[in-house]
Amino acid sequence: MRFASLGSGSKGNATLVEWRDTCLMIDCGFSIRETTQRLAKLGKKPEQISAILVTHEHSDHWKGVVPLAAKYGIDVYVTAGCLKSRKVDSSGFPFRIIDSHTGFTIGDIGVTPVPVPHDAREPVQFVFKSELHQLGILTDVGSLTPHIELHYSACDGLLVEANHDLDMLLNGPYPEFLKERVAGAWGHLNNQQTATLLSGIDQERIQQIVIGHISDKNNSLEKVREAIEAVINSPDKIYYACQQEGFDWLELR
Repeated sequence: MRFASLGSGSKGNATLVEWRDTCLMIDCGFSIRETTQRLAKLGKKPEQISAILVTHEHSDHWKGVVPLAAKYGIDVYVTAGCLKSRKVDSSGFPFRIIDSHTGFTIGDIGVTPVPVPHDAREPVQFVFKSELHQLGILTDVGSLTPHIELHYSACDGLLVEANHDLDMLLNGPYPEFLKERVAGAWGHLNNQQTATLLSGIDQERIQQIVIGHISDKNNSLEKVREAIEAVINSPDKIYYACQQEGFDWLELR
């Protein structure tokens, strides 16, 4: 199993997960043109996407979903709450409604939705399984829950957000209401929250850790590294995704 990112941040998100003949795209926050260009850098074409899975309806995750799916006939897996929030005419469109508490399979990959606290309608994140590996994706989540900790504790690969440094956010340029939203229980994980999650994972099993959705206004790579590398035994396992480049393919062996 391998995974890669087209971009990670408030200006657009999309992640690829591939195993055997199945290639899944999680979210698509870019235009068709930009998505195609970013896919090409990873050696992929839109026609090779088996399905698009949507975590929630915010534009940096949703913007390109419908245009890309409509042009290339790609099935879109989405919760009922998320789809309803976008007020999309779903008649004749390849939407597949998922239960946020029930796993399913797409091609060769098993998918487990994980409900998360975020200021959206029925948001989920996902854990992906092959016969050999378990890969977790966890961004856009305001607080950790026992349910989240359970599902992400035994991953071979993990993409998780460390969105902000709390001091930088509170002393930064955002208006007060936005600071409260980001730092709140339905906003985004800060560096210390992410470190707490990582301190509970099986470090003997984990092969690749990617830190994503890092704010360019309320965080710094130095502060993220300081928090994360203090709880991970092998810093060489850690990668940091960026908005412009995402990250290249990482393999789970």
